[in-house]
Amino acid sequence: METCEDVRESVKKYYGNRLESSCDLNTSAPSCSLSCSVPKIVTQALSLVHPEVTKRFYGCGLPFPAKLEGCKILDLGSGSGRDCYAFSKLVGPNGHVTGIDMTEELVTVSRQYIEYHQKKFGYEQPNITFVQGYMEKLGEAGIQSDSMDVVLSNCVICLCPDKRAVLQEVYNVLKEGGELYYSDMYASKVVPDHMKKDPVLWGEGMGGCLFWKDLISLAHNVGFSTPHLVSASHIVVHNDELKAKAGDICYSSSTYRMFKLPKHPVVTDATVTYKGTVADCPDQLDFDSSHCFKKDVAVEVNGEMAAILQSCRFAPDFKIQKLDKPEPCSESTPQYCHLNPFLLADKLGNAVKQCSKTGK
Repeated sequence: METCEDVRESVKKYYGNRLESSCDLNTSAPSCSLSCSVPKIVTQALSLVHPEVTKRFYGCGLPFPAKLEGCKILDLGSGSGRDCYAFSKLVGPNGHVTGIDMTEELVTVSRQYIEYHQKKFGYEQPNITFVQGYMEKLGEAGIQSDSMDVVLSNCVICLCPDKRAVLQEVYNVLKEGGELYYSDMYASKVVPDHMKKDPVLWGEGMGGCLFWKDLISLAHNVGFSTPHLVSASHIVVHNDELKAKAGDICYSSSTYRMFKLPKHPVVTDATVTYKGTVADCPDQLDFDSSHCFKKDVAVEVNGEMAAILQSCRFAPDFKIQKLDKPEPCSESTPQYCHLNPFLLADKLGNAVKQCSKTGK
């Protein structure tokens, strides 16, 4: 696989023809999608999705952030449409969901159930659209710049050879204050080139996933805020041949969120107080693995977090009081240990279960 087009064609074949269901995968990544604590509103939405759509779901996480009602959402690598249809329920009749996938077979499957879910949810008209196209070329697929409130994806960016292009395109289509919230596979070290040339390793996400630290620099280079680690689980590779190819590289299924801040944000430390106004989060809002905001409890946050809360869709849900003190001088490169998914998975004791019927 020497070119981006070669990689795309290999992935299309792997997911469009070879795999009949998520249990045909050789890693345990897909099985962790519901292993964590899930809000009731999300489990209810997922339970309403047509069984045939769920059968061909290949994701590795649960990218369902809070407060989606009325949002315009883009799902990257929408596949059979499982997440999209759940989002369709969560955004309500006044929101809209667009799913994009490069695999014709999966787009065809997803489109077959638009009317079914419209009637299931009691909407007067569909609030969901599926388009065939590439994550690296959202503009060419008809996705307008500055048009989306939230972009989500579930274990597909690891399948893309040009991750910088994906993040840049996402940044372009997000509105100011918009969010990229996604689950993906990450490696404990840089994946060597010879693994990237193995079509099965790439199809499983093992050949193309990022070293987790590289995500941080990539996000900053594109213009995003520092990523925030939401959740993480260790991935068990249960195929002996693939395990041998991976060597000492470990893998994690992790969810990160990052934001498109205003061009000239006011970056000042602040005290923020959650009002308890987000639906299904009346007592506390778990923003990420490091920030849990309890109702009516003032918390001091750094300048970037304050800028995020002030500009994103959660702004009405917080009282923000800036602190009159200068930003500390940074004399060394940040280590970002709190963003290491392997440390978080160790702390939580999360290891995803094996489900593959082809694993050995």
